Amino acid sequence: MLKFGDFPSSYKKMATSKVAILPIAYDETSTWKKGADKGPLAILEASQALEWFDRETSSEPYKIGIHTYPIQKDFISPKSMVNYIKNKTKKIIDKQQFYIGIGGEHSVSIGAIYAFAEEYKDLSVLQIDAHADLRDKYLGSKYNHACVMRRAREVADIVQVGIRSFDKCEYDTMDKNKVFFAEDIYNSISWIPKVIDKLSDNVFITIDLDGFDPSILPATGTPEPGGLMWYQTLQLLKEVFAKKNVVGCDVVELCPNEYSASSDFFAAKLIYKMIGYKYFL
Repeated sequence: MLKFGDFPSSYKKMATSKVAILPIAYDETSTWKKGADKGPLAILEASQALEWFDRETSSEPYKIGIHTYPIQKDFISPKSMVNYIKNKTKKIIDKQQFYIGIGGEHSVSIGAIYAFAEEYKDLSVLQIDAHADLRDKYLGSKYNHACVMRRAREVADIVQVGIRSFDKCEYDTMDKNKVFFAEDIYNSISWIPKVIDKLSDNVFITIDLDGFDPSILPATGTPEPGGLMWYQTLQLLKEVFAKKNVVGCDVVELCPNEYSASSDFFAAKLIYKMIGYKYFL
């Protein structure tokens, strides 16, 4: 079974790893380009090419131990998928490992958020995304990818960054004091302290890769122009990890392009950077 990173096997053992990666190959409710179910394997494959040393943190993050669970797939319904991931996440929390989910479409975040909201009563969810994902129900399901932040908002506070696409019904129900629209933040980092101020002490980070500009990450099912850039986003993440207790995170919505692996590697490196921020800042 393919594991995250081409690291020595002694740093991938479940019993001694501080990080647990859960790949979830699910793409049942996406509504434009299909293929997000292939995202987890593409990220794991790309991670084999990661350099082990991170200059920014002067560390080799893999040395804290990164265990990768088998890719999860073949769920019978959106609700069964949510329940499975919630239960799996609770077991990871009980082992005191740092949870990293790899999607799959964005609905895979719901179960993990439910698990962390039960564990941390003051949880806030930081969403990096092009889309608001605030619909109460979409195409007959409350667990559609377009509903993930509506479900999150029912159990936790949410802060949304990079948003630039939404329905009027979503816009009307947004807490606009906690939404950082892409058009307002694209050319600066001065807004980052405001994001930090709106987060509680315990934070779950969910990153939909379409939050990034398609010029640097084109391989996603619903690309939107005008997104975040690499160093700008790393600055945000670094500040969040430094000043808050990040309890878990996920990276979702990679839709691999068979002709280019750049987006796959982008996602793998983003995950590795966050491991470094968690343990070596």
